[in-house]
Amino acid sequence: MQMRRQPAIRVLPPYYDDPVYIDAVASLLEAELVKLAFKPEAILVSFHGMPKEYVLKGDPYQDHCAATARLLRARLELDEERLPMSFQSRFGSAEWLTPYTDATVAALAERGVKNLAVVMPGFAADCLETLEEIAGENAEIFRHHGGKNFAAIPCLNDSGAGMALLRHLALRELRGWI
Repeated sequence: MQMRRQPAIRVLPPYYDDPVYIDAVASLLEAELVKLAFKPEAILVSFHGMPKEYVLKGDPYQDHCAATARLLRARLELDEERLPMSFQSRFGSAEWLTPYTDATVAALAERGVKNLAVVMPGFAADCLETLEEIAGENAEIFRHHGGKNFAAIPCLNDSGAGMALLRHLALRELRGWI
């Protein structure tokens, strides 16, 4: 606020439905699935959670997540039963977006799903919430409720698809500047 020379700023808008993003996530998922020693009966799409109150006040995040999941289903030719969606990483006493990932993982196992993979397209890179919460805690929940094989699919990280996505988004947003 005290700067006299304000720099021009562009903010990257949400890219939840960008075809390059959808293809990057789907391609990485397909590549990781062929490496598994089992075939998942379901692939859970888990997004970071958010207090429900934010959405009720107008935040479009839940709609963006639902659109990403719908577009991934279309790209992968899977239905909602084979590619369900959930929300992880809640804390505090407020109600968060549902369905919750931990409850969904338990319910899938209790329904008889023995082989589960989880993909987290809302995370650009692996972190505590993908490595510890999903790959650790939710794998344990799945097995505790009767599941057998569990895989946490890596995020885009520095994969070729991830870097191509960043390049695409940067070039898209720099139009008119370069």
